[in-house]
Amino acid sequence: MKLSIVVPIYNEQDIISHLVERMENLRPIFYERFSISPDEIEILYVNDGSKDNSLPILQSMCYIMKGMRVINLSRNHGHQIAITAGIETAKGDAVVVIDGDLQDPPEVIPELYATMLQGYDVVYAQRKKREGETYFKLITAKFFYRTLKKLTNVDVPLDTGDFRIMSRRVVDVFNSMTEKHRFIRGMVSWIGFNQIGYEYERHERFAGSTKYTLSKMIKFAIDGITSFSSIPLKLASYIGLFIAITGFLYALVVLYLALFTTSTVTGWSSMMIVVLILGGAQLLSLGLIGEYLGRIHDESKQRPLFIIEDIYEHPHSR
Repeated sequence: MKLSIVVPIYNEQDIISHLVERMENLRPIFYERFSISPDEIEILYVNDGSKDNSLPILQSMCYIMKGMRVINLSRNHGHQIAITAGIETAKGDAVVVIDGDLQDPPEVIPELYATMLQGYDVVYAQRKKREGETYFKLITAKFFYRTLKKLTNVDVPLDTGDFRIMSRRVVDVFNSMTEKHRFIRGMVSWIGFNQIGYEYERHERFAGSTKYTLSKMIKFAIDGITSFSSIPLKLASYIGLFIAITGFLYALVVLYLALFTTSTVTGWSSMMIVVLILGGAQLLSLGLIGEYLGRIHDESKQRPLFIIEDIYEHPHSR
């Protein structure tokens, strides 16, 4: 198999028919440009526990289209795990990851492949324009990527999602990585080899609404930072040191007022301020430590990352 394309799907019934059509249109393009026959391209749609009619639609289409496979997960495992399931199942010498909401245009995939042929192991699609996204989403995304770059020792490219193409040797290394809380774009950057960006314009959603709620975005950001940096733990120590020094200086002030003046502070407000500051710093530190301990706890269970309920494909593909 020359090429595999992994497409995670979650409640995208309004998009699937158009998505599949545009994906299938890539086959003749790859044949004309790279002499890759349609049979050498597999397109894997990973149904991540969709609650709408996404799975029945995908099932009906894969039975009439060769080279199309549907991986049905046993429940909703999350976007990053769904991508992981697709990558582990993919058989291609090169593997593409692209979201199923059509914000990332499938027509860019041949360009990614052409760039990879120049001697690269990873070609990541880098957004130079993002249509149809709120000002809040744009600002928070920009802040997150730049903060992540400063906090981690892994060079995660700015303004880059999971849309990319990877060589087989990168995929093999990726499949050997077993952490539960996954930040795929960071994991691929950590692997190394020859990587380069390809700029493109990200489109507005074709239909439906985003499945990334604010809470999911926050969890994703926390996973990204804690997976590749221990700086938050060090930050808790720095905060504690700063408050200890501040408390010591404040104690000197109180001692001076008590010994050398008659205007000692007799109210409870100053005491409450100190107590609240110390309590807040302690809770912050415990929260950061707990976040890392929770991840250690999850890793120690050694449960499988995902469970595949079934795989559907054209009868003649088996």
